[in-house]
Order: sequence, then C-alpha cells, then structure tokens
Amino acid sequence: MTLSGNQKRKMKSAARLYAVQALYQMEQTGQTVDQVRVEFLDFRFGEAFDDYDMIEGDVALFTQLIGDAVNHQARIDQMTDRALVATWPLGRIDSTLRALFRAAGAELTEGTTPPKVVITEFVDVARAFFADGREPRFVNAVLDHMAREAKPEAF
Repeated sequence: MTLSGNQKRKMKSAARLYAVQALYQMEQTGQTVDQVRVEFLDFRFGEAFDDYDMIEGDVALFTQLIGDAVNHQARIDQMTDRALVATWPLGRIDSTLRALFRAAGAELTEGTTPPKVVITEFVDVARAFFADGREPRFVNAVLDHMAREAKPEAF
C-alpha cells in the first residue's frame, strides 16, 4: 500500500506528538529510551479506543527524535536555556514543555526538516496539550530562537 503525501505528513505529525509523550513519560518514570520506544510502538501507535483511534506514527521519525533527544539532551537543554528568559530556566518550566523542547531540539539540531516546518509542527503539538493557554505562543518564540541558533543559514 502506497501512502499519500497527506498520510505521510499526518504520520510525521503523530510521531512528533508521540515523541513528546514518550520523553515526558521517560522523565516521569525513569524508563529508558528502549523501554518507552517498545511500549509506544507495541501499544500506542494505532491504538483504538471506544470513541476514537490513535493514528499510526512515522516509526523512523519517532525513533530518531527520542534517540537524538536523549543522546544530545545536554546540548539541546543548553540551547533551550539560552532561548528562555533568564528568570525561567529549563528546570522551572512544565514537564510537558520540557519534553516538547527536547523533541523539537532534536529535530532542529539532528534532522533535515526545514526549521520553519519543525516550529510549525511543534507549535501544533503545544496546541494539542495546551489548547486554551499562552503556551503555543511561548513555544513558537522559544523554538524560533533555538532554530536560529541551530540552523542560522535557514533564516
């Protein structure tokens, strides 16, 4: 079965959302990247509930994001800290946002996706977690700063 461009985009978007959830779960539970990867691939991707089904995610992108986020966490966290206002160090922000910045930072520093696409995608992820808050605008500002540091040639 050949996937359409739209289906591929949805799967990549889902992989980004799942990566944030996986990184959050790792921080909360102390699970390893391998443990959480197996759990997500076996039980979360495409999971069916009574009232909705979870979309299948792009396995390669999901695996890359969580692996790169863990392997390059110190560098990504330092880049995130520089993007945050001095009074809001990374340790003081919400765990979900921290996971989001790590996943986005992994894609910005290690991936080939254009930075503006990464920013748009992860702002959409922020909207999924924080529908009524100011967080999506905050995420946009922080990721813009991180992207300009990681890939200045793209701007």
